Amino acid sequence: MTTPRDSQPADPMVVVNGVLDRLRSEPGALLPILHEVQDALGHIPGEVVPVIAEALNLSRAEVHGVVTYYHHFRSQPPGRHVVQVCRAEACQSCGADELLAGAETVLGCKAHATRPDGMVSLEPVYCLGMCAMSPAIMVDDKPRGRVTLDDLRRLEAQWKEAVAS
Repeated sequence: MTTPRDSQPADPMVVVNGVLDRLRSEPGALLPILHEVQDALGHIPGEVVPVIAEALNLSRAEVHGVVTYYHHFRSQPPGRHVVQVCRAEACQSCGADELLAGAETVLGCKAHATRPDGMVSLEPVYCLGMCAMSPAIMVDDKPRGRVTLDDLRRLEAQWKEAVAS
């Protein structure tokens, strides 16, 4: 899947209007609309919230509340790389809490945040479906199992090398 990190930025209004044209009449359309907008843009820009609200006959507060309630949705663009650390029980029992804490240090940003240089966003998630490979992470939509801090250090080094060349 091509992500917004890999392609030219799309016009948010063109994207949201296209998604609304297709989905607004569906029952329970808000979540599918938000997912499609974020898939296309990488986040839910603040300027599209009133447009979505009006199209669905909801208040801006209702749409904003959904965007901010679910950790999956972002209101700011993600970093060039997105690292998701599984926090479900199986991964926790195999060291995911320590991995997430170490990832904050190795990657240089807190959970639910993007590093100041925009290189990486770090997101805790609740089950990647890789329980037998715990602790698991997802890096740019690619799953990785039995991850260690050394693995994260190698990723960080690869990203730095790619920027330097």
